[in-house]
Amino acid sequence: MKATRAEGLCRLRDFTPRMGGAYAVGRNFDTGVHADVSRLSPYVRHRLVTEREVVAAALGAGGSQKFIDEVFWRSYWKGWLQLRPGVWDASRAEVSGAPPPGLDAAIEGRTGITCFDAWARELSETGWLHNHARMWFASIWIFTLRLPWELGADHFLRHLLDGDAASNTLSWRWVAGIQTRGKPYVALAENIARFTQGRFNPVGQLDENPAAIVAPEPPPPSAFAPGDAVPAGRIALLLHEDDLHPESLGLEAAQVVGIAGLTLPGRGAPVEPAVAAFTKAAMSDALARASLHFGATAESLAPEAVADWAARLSVADVVMPYAPVGWVADAMVPIEAALAERGIRLHRVLRAWDAACWPLATKGFFAFREHIPALIERLTHDIP
Repeated sequence: MKATRAEGLCRLRDFTPRMGGAYAVGRNFDTGVHADVSRLSPYVRHRLVTEREVVAAALGAGGSQKFIDEVFWRSYWKGWLQLRPGVWDASRAEVSGAPPPGLDAAIEGRTGITCFDAWARELSETGWLHNHARMWFASIWIFTLRLPWELGADHFLRHLLDGDAASNTLSWRWVAGIQTRGKPYVALAENIARFTQGRFNPVGQLDENPAAIVAPEPPPPSAFAPGDAVPAGRIALLLHEDDLHPESLGLEAAQVVGIAGLTLPGRGAPVEPAVAAFTKAAMSDALARASLHFGATAESLAPEAVADWAARLSVADVVMPYAPVGWVADAMVPIEAALAERGIRLHRVLRAWDAACWPLATKGFFAFREHIPALIERLTHDIP
């Protein structure tokens, strides 16, 4: 899987004819072939391909509402976590500590539950799992193997090419029944047998009537913090893995004199080599495109080198795409402080897509979903 925008656009073009009936009928089947799911998520997750481009393609091809809803789920999750950043902090705090019994067997696919072990190996070998398999895997992890959901979410983040702080954390909470309280997603042998078309049938191996998980109520949403305006004049552009389509950031009024890609060693923790390689390649692709687009030199930087880079360029302003709640936003806290010590301002540019979607994530998805027609209407304009 090539980590380039060109490859993402090629995959989008090839899957577009299947966004309608084929997706609606086949999306829940994990047959091992995966013909009816797009496999676009690693590209959308890094914004090598934007949500707008995917939705626009679906609209143009008469894609199913279900497919379009799934794209908006990603924006909803980001908005929900953006309005409740403490949920991310709390989940990461639970990852440290001694590993519980059974953790290694689950990670390595040695539980004796054939379907779960096969998915564990597929995740490790490919960096991807079918969405339905992710739900079954998480449910078995939580309710049958009785392992902490936070460790499962961390395991996914370390292994998934499309690992995303919001979608991953909140999907695991949803399966556990603490995101939509009292409504856990329970993996059933009959359901697995049906939607794997008999590949697996873990009858008698699963806890299909688990006790509810006790957890605090989700916090209320906080006030939404808008992004910054793009300053005029000379700026330095800092890219990060959450948004790798700098061409559409709306920087036309500024003069980009230097470009850097922020490279982080992991997602708050060491990740699998394939994940690190995909992210590095995606950044390299974005830097090459940005250099060509803006006519400026581009380079990769470690976090501790950002302030020196900006000072070397003699700029007063560094501009970056808005980083949603997650490890990139966490890493920016000391970077912003280091820039400020040099008298350099950091500006976070929020895309119009995110500015429209994120503040609407105050309740559940179905309340958010009521806004999708109006959001789609706005897609007739050039919203990046």
